[in-house]
Amino acid sequence: MFALFSTIDFALGLYTWIIIASAIFSWLYAFNVVNSNNRFVAMIGEFLYKATEPALRPIRRIMPDLGGLDISPIILLLIIMFLRTFLATSVMPLFL
Repeated sequence: MFALFSTIDFALGLYTWIIIASAIFSWLYAFNVVNSNNRFVAMIGEFLYKATEPALRPIRRIMPDLGGLDISPIILLLIIMFLRTFLATSVMPLFL
């Protein structure tokens, strides 16, 4: 059972870094720091978008419009942090 919880925790930690990379990439793309015509850059952007958008879309639907400010990645990171803490402190000790 410990292996299952470790794998879930690892996956959530990895997804946290993907969300952070997606937010940073969107800033770099918005301010024209990266070349959007470069195929490699476009592939990275497409991967990050496809990896994070299914989780961010429901949060964006619920959140009110804040203009140009998108706080949905922050909310998703808080949810992931809560899940990781909940698993580590409440669920995993029951099976050890």
